[in-house]
Amino acid sequence: MKNFFESFIKGVLAGVCIALGGTVFLLTDSRLAGALLFTVGLFTICTFGFNLYTGKVCYIFARDGKYALSLIPIWLGNLAGTVAVAELELLTRQGGAISEKAKVLAQTKLDDGLLSIFILSVLCDVLIYIAVEGFSSIPHQVGRYLALFFGVVVFIMSGFEHCVANMYYFAAASSWTWKTLLFVAVMTLGNSVGGVLIPLARMLAGRLAKKQP
Repeated sequence: MKNFFESFIKGVLAGVCIALGGTVFLLTDSRLAGALLFTVGLFTICTFGFNLYTGKVCYIFARDGKYALSLIPIWLGNLAGTVAVAELELLTRQGGAISEKAKVLAQTKLDDGLLSIFILSVLCDVLIYIAVEGFSSIPHQVGRYLALFFGVVVFIMSGFEHCVANMYYFAAASSWTWKTLLFVAVMTLGNSVGGVLIPLARMLAGRLAKKQP
């Protein structure tokens, strides 16, 4: 229970960070500038060790069963954090502008097909893995943070789908329906698949290399 609660709380904090990134993205007229500023979310999460589902899922095959189970409270915490920020923002003077822009963005996503959403979600988490793995493994400080910025900016500018960011956009748009939940589930599945593609390929390459005479 203690580990569940800790994973959940760190998940909430990560959700808050992503929501803040989503906020500045919605309120910035320049899409590129908004994408750059959105990086505050993953920057803060990686710096302070919060739990973001799309980053943690990348390592599911390298860890044990307890780690896999911890992804559930992390996902729920991400949802709680994003929704909480969105609901609070709607009570402020910024609420109207945030809601208006979020509704346009949310409708674009909900008008898409599930296969398209799934593929865009897979591609998104390939970039998230590049960002978080780069941050943790690149020895040079500048390189570590460039990995974060490039990973996030490229997925946003490419129109890829991030399930946690979309939790915030849907909440800010007040567009939660059964269809929305289905789309978030598909996005989560796509992010999960995308997040493990490179790690599994690296594991396979390593095993094949060991078998070489």
